[in-house]
Amino acid sequence: MRTAYSVETVRAAERDLMARLPEGALMQRAAAGLAAACAQLLGRVYGSRVVLLVGSGDNGGDALYAGARLARRGAGVTAVLLAADRTHPAGLAALRRAGGTVAAPGGGEAAIERADLVVDGIVGIGGRGGLRPDAAALAAVAERSRAAVVAVDLPSGVEADTGQVLGAAVRADLTVTFGTHKPGLLIDPAREHAGSVRLVEIGLDLPAEPELAALQHADVARLLPVPGAESDKYRRGVVGIAAGSARYPGAAVLAVSGALRGGAGAVRYVGPAGDAVIARFPETLVSDQGPHKAGRVQAWVTGPGAGDDAGTVAEVVGEDVPVLIDADGLRLADRDAVRARTAPTLMTPHAGEAAALLGVDREEVEGARLPAVRELAARYGATVLLKGSTTLVADPDGGTVRVNATGTAWLATAGSGDVLSGLAGSLLASGLSARDAGSVAAYLHGLAGRFAADGAPAGAHDVAGAIPRAWRDVRAEAG
Repeated sequence: MRTAYSVETVRAAERDLMARLPEGALMQRAAAGLAAACAQLLGRVYGSRVVLLVGSGDNGGDALYAGARLARRGAGVTAVLLAADRTHPAGLAALRRAGGTVAAPGGGEAAIERADLVVDGIVGIGGRGGLRPDAAALAAVAERSRAAVVAVDLPSGVEADTGQVLGAAVRADLTVTFGTHKPGLLIDPAREHAGSVRLVEIGLDLPAEPELAALQHADVARLLPVPGAESDKYRRGVVGIAAGSARYPGAAVLAVSGALRGGAGAVRYVGPAGDAVIARFPETLVSDQGPHKAGRVQAWVTGPGAGDDAGTVAEVVGEDVPVLIDADGLRLADRDAVRARTAPTLMTPHAGEAAALLGVDREEVEGARLPAVRELAARYGATVLLKGSTTLVADPDGGTVRVNATGTAWLATAGSGDVLSGLAGSLLASGLSARDAGSVAAYLHGLAGRFAADGAPAGAHDVAGAIPRAWRDVRAEAG
């Protein structure tokens, strides 16, 4: 599991560690890891041209010490000082002793245009807002140049704690981060600026509960429901799907397709699309008598393609079992009724739906995904899965937010969310908590999207069909 911690937590851990180490030792650890990553990216260090963009903070010091290491290996290293009177003095002295140089005033852009590698040490993890004009101009030149760009700890100009990008920011090919990931490295839109991320361990002692956690194959494999020798279809869990309408029967079919591949032993469908569902999936238990008369289930999914059927949504929300609310159900469900529920609730909005629920513009949610998912979970007293290029799962009581980035842009296709809802609902019925069901479903759904697309367009039905492959891939790689 990859974890990320807030700036405040990281700084506290750094202070504790520095108190136990000789002066400057922590920066040297970071610089050694940074220099090694730069050398690996360059391939051939001797004769390469490296430009350091150096701000006034410790990130600038890290860049200078790393530059000194590269200069000693034969690289031509030039430092561009953005705050010459506040540059890290020991780092600058080390660079000069190693043969590095400082660019003349106004010579930064020309140096970048000739460089093989640019190291972004402009702003540290405590930076707020976008880059200042002089730094923004250099970052723009670096982005246009042929040079690879390496960010120190975090791309300058992005928000470490939220993943927001509030102005001009560096776009890196590689970010070398120290001690732990920062939330902005895992959440869009900042994640798009980070490129590949390499973690350098420096010995930080961090709390047990991180700000953010990203599951990996081994974590998901431990959560997957696996039937035992005594299992039958009812013991494995039954998921109810109350979805679809005369206008949107396909939503019901797609939600059922995801549910059938999610680990539950049986799927009950309730709604007006029964004929379409049974024609495609004859193993489904179909009823037209409403949720109360459908038979026992361990979890419900409601909302996909529901149109204006507020009555069915309200009936499902009133059930005393875990409930997943998606799509039209998010618009139709009464907030007070959702908050009054005692059984787990999982809401699965995309950015537009989340914005409507919060009463803000979609752009505000997309630009501040972490605050948005936390606010929505708190308002509704529910676990919220915020869909997008990085999916976030937040519980109403705060704590660690789960983040998932297994997906592909090809998943932005009609019906994909319906498949995800069915899959997550099935995992709820099999006994997973709302947070685990949402996290595992997002992970498998993203992998399935990659397998289905394989670099080309894929429909939602293709994604559903690839879920078993994603499931097997997780279990096989985790051993």
